[in-house]
Amino acid sequence: MVRAIGIDPGTKSFDVCGIDNGKVFYEEVLDTSELVEDPSRLIRSIEREMPVDIIAGPSGYGVGLTHLDDLPADILKDWYLTYILLLKREDLEKALSRRDPGIMVYSTMIQNALEMKRRRWPVCYIPGVINLSTVPEWRKANCLDLGTVDKLCSCILGIHDQSVKMNISPRNTSFVLIEMGYGYNSILAVENGKIIDGLGGTTNGMGFLTAGKLDLELVQLVGRWEKADVFTGGAATLSGKDSPNELIRSDDEKTEIALNALKEGVKKGVASVLTTMSEPREILISGRLTRIKEVKDELRHMLNEFATVRPLNPLQGAKKVKEAAQGYAMVAEGLYGGEFSEIVDCTKIRDAEGTALDHIYHPKGRTIKEELKEKVPFRP
Repeated sequence: MVRAIGIDPGTKSFDVCGIDNGKVFYEEVLDTSELVEDPSRLIRSIEREMPVDIIAGPSGYGVGLTHLDDLPADILKDWYLTYILLLKREDLEKALSRRDPGIMVYSTMIQNALEMKRRRWPVCYIPGVINLSTVPEWRKANCLDLGTVDKLCSCILGIHDQSVKMNISPRNTSFVLIEMGYGYNSILAVENGKIIDGLGGTTNGMGFLTAGKLDLELVQLVGRWEKADVFTGGAATLSGKDSPNELIRSDDEKTEIALNALKEGVKKGVASVLTTMSEPREILISGRLTRIKEVKDELRHMLNEFATVRPLNPLQGAKKVKEAAQGYAMVAEGLYGGEFSEIVDCTKIRDAEGTALDHIYHPKGRTIKEELKEKVPFRP
């Protein structure tokens, strides 16, 4: 039996999921805004369930499998900033001085990594989609985000779910996963139990918070961008609505534009990944926004021409933590040789390599990549 914990750091909540013998035994949902004020709440939440065999820590954009024990304490903060968060120290400090909500979450993640290191907990950091060998190199060119770690983890749950529902091997699963979170939307393609393509939150259409993909002409005109800008420009900015529920249930002109941008972005994303895979068995939907009935109904109506659409089912015992948190715990448990090791093997998570910075070919991007890697080596 393997006892594992996964931690999903979300824009709206941090979800902690514990798995024992393949079943969820522990769940806690921590409000992100409250955690920002008291980062130690996450440590206390996990401490109650210690000891465990392995913990999949908040892994941001993703890295090749890395154990916290192997990271020297004196470089951990800069390593985490550079490779997990893709954030420069000066941008962190500037945003913290403004108490920017998005960056405050990043600060919380760093503080908890340092505390877990001090306690010598069995923490590992796991890959995002871009780190997987199952995604061809040409799909990674000049990309940083093809699906962050939380999106990959939702896919892991999807492979298990379809395998159980259809009574097939994980290696025969095939689906498109739509993840609509509070901040981002992502769309991933799974074929023969492997993740082969993905559109991440900043390369996909508009999300509730994020603008999604941006015209490079706009990027050039603005000139100076900060990490905090990633969390603005989406449907919330366009419509002026504070929550997804308010957005869905309003009927003014700006709201209509925002909703149409959201919907069309999802449909275009699904159509796009379908060009890189065979016909999927089904389309799975997950994430905070898909729990809203109107969103769920619209996705079914809009995407039924491609395949049957249904919500992702939770693991046995899971009642409140997000799909990504369940997937985080499944990856940890599988890495340790537990019930989900076949799925981990099938997706080649152990073979994942490098960082999200590795596939930049644009001359200016390449210069930044080289500067960051020289300052903070990925493998200390």
